[in-house]
Amino acid sequence: MTTASATPTDSGAAATTSPVWWTPDPASGVGSGDNAWQLTAASLVALQSVPGLVVLYAGIMKKKWAINSAFMAFYAFAAVLICWVLWAYEASFGEYMLPFVGKPNNVLGIDRMLAQSYLPSIGLGQQFPLATMVYFQFVFAAITLVIMAGAFLGRMNFYAWMIFVPLWLTLSYTVGAYSLWGGGFLFKLGVIDYSGGYVIHLSSGTAGFIGSYWIGPRLAKDREDARPNNILTVMIGAGILWIGWNGFNGGDPYAASADAGVAVLNTNLCTAVSVLTWTGLDIIFFKKPSVIGAVQGMITGLVAITPAAGVVAGWGAILLGLGSGSIPWLTMNILGKRVRFLEKHFDDTLGVMHTHMVAGFIGGFGTGLWATVDGCAAFGLTNPGGAIAGNGMQLGYQMAGACFIIGWNLVWTSLIMLFIKHVLRVPLRMSDEDLLLGDDAAHGEAAYVFGPCEAHDPESGYIQGLIQGEMVHHEPSNDAELGLGGVTAGHGRGVEHEEKNGKNGESSAGHV
Repeated sequence: MTTASATPTDSGAAATTSPVWWTPDPASGVGSGDNAWQLTAASLVALQSVPGLVVLYAGIMKKKWAINSAFMAFYAFAAVLICWVLWAYEASFGEYMLPFVGKPNNVLGIDRMLAQSYLPSIGLGQQFPLATMVYFQFVFAAITLVIMAGAFLGRMNFYAWMIFVPLWLTLSYTVGAYSLWGGGFLFKLGVIDYSGGYVIHLSSGTAGFIGSYWIGPRLAKDREDARPNNILTVMIGAGILWIGWNGFNGGDPYAASADAGVAVLNTNLCTAVSVLTWTGLDIIFFKKPSVIGAVQGMITGLVAITPAAGVVAGWGAILLGLGSGSIPWLTMNILGKRVRFLEKHFDDTLGVMHTHMVAGFIGGFGTGLWATVDGCAAFGLTNPGGAIAGNGMQLGYQMAGACFIIGWNLVWTSLIMLFIKHVLRVPLRMSDEDLLLGDDAAHGEAAYVFGPCEAHDPESGYIQGLIQGEMVHHEPSNDAELGLGGVTAGHGRGVEHEEKNGKNGESSAGHV
């Protein structure tokens, strides 16, 4: 996330006790346009979490988990911001403390907020105030935890999640962010991570994978029947996620620059190819195109282009889209279902390992292959491109970065989970009794509340009421069917129809 358009700033001035308020530099040629774009990009990324993934999670899960799933994302967004301004931003982008983390400190003083944004471990300033940078980097930190939550849905104790979020942000996210973006050892080594393929997606995918082991599986019944309760809200969330990625990748040059435009175009190009590739494989293997499968392909495409967005050419984005639409499809639908050990011990609810860990690794590897000299220069990097440009060493750097992020997250996510469970004595998994009830047990609320009204008199035998979130019919009843949330409820033909639907079209709908 180091950038071309970042402007070198005199380190002596940066150390002044009374920073001068930031004002647009007339010599920059863009005035305050950088600040306007940076705040816009940050807002687009924020919308990816709230409401994007909030409504996607609510729709993709069974309706008894809709509120809990949405709330896990909602809570993480709020909790991360508090930690971010108190200590985590400086640990990620502040002054050097260790090769992999900066000195923790708060960024709450008005003098600091108004001062020019400056990365002390790199020696670069940006054409906007520090407050803008703090918020921009916050939304990336927040969505990392929100993504990870997708692996834990449907059984994690909400109180354990409340503790886990600040601990993981502090002990894991800050390390990856500083090492790759803040001027740490991987940045100095030359690892390219344009916008978070490693810092965000590889880390969240790895943590989600190992975390699902420590938490334990969902109820067997919930794993067998994991049909979404509202695919249309999944599509709404997916649409917000896709378009929001224009800010996710387009904001990382830290300027309204030419490279920002390249990043936005490549992001959409790779994603479109990935969607079509995944859908094509669904048609070949499952004989039907799957909407949930298309969403999977969209996500893997967005993830894979993230570390490469502004440094590869258009053909590189297309090649990444082909890889992201096929390799995660194979690991999710073939490898994940045939390797008994993975299926039994790693209940990754939405397949975050496949969509983020695998796709993030593909993106990082592809960056090492197809990064261009001009793209790196436009982003402000000194790397002479990737292997295609004659710099085969870049592949080695990319693999070294991936191994560090994977290893760190496997160890520290495990330690945090064990600390919560055995030291704090907070169960990681809800009890089986609570898992049967879902939202009602966790929050005392139901996602969809339907009841009798004047137009549907119970005495006439039409609608009696609501029992545990399921629509029921008053006796006696005829063979009429009532469609609710994509599932048909009723008697006679209706029940037969529901059972038939439950056995067909599994494809890649089990995960997102």
